[in-house]
Amino acid sequence: MSTITFTLNGQHVTAEVAPQTLLVDFLRTDRGLTGTHVGCDTSQCGACTLLVDGRSVRSCAMLAVQADGTEITTIEGMGTPEAPHPIQQAFMQCHGLQCGFCTPGMVMSTASLLRTCPNPTDEQIVHGLEGNLCRCTGYVNIVESVRVAAAALK
Repeated sequence: MSTITFTLNGQHVTAEVAPQTLLVDFLRTDRGLTGTHVGCDTSQCGACTLLVDGRSVRSCAMLAVQADGTEITTIEGMGTPEAPHPIQQAFMQCHGLQCGFCTPGMVMSTASLLRTCPNPTDEQIVHGLEGNLCRCTGYVNIVESVRVAAAALK
């Protein structure tokens, strides 16, 4: 077992983890944060995307021990049902979700994109969301959601 210490959604966390534990499994099983979804287990779908030190990371391809010393934000750290984050609000307003399975990863990838590119073009949005797969929406409303979120965060 290894001891890891990091900040998770603004809270200090110290935990014992097996060296082979994936970050997504630690978050879902040990911390009860089930908003980070497991889709493909091969970092191809983006459903498990979260922020590590502000950058989008596929948590199914990261070991929990690699989180030691970092700041992690999951979808649960973005907003609440009563006070959604502006990105979450934009996805609701623009119907950028349908079944919702990909939405947490899309929101987290959008947060990372807008952190580095606050006024993205459509091409930059598409590039910023590469690797986040959606089976329902056709992406048109997702791109619009990112546009609206960018405007709201200005």
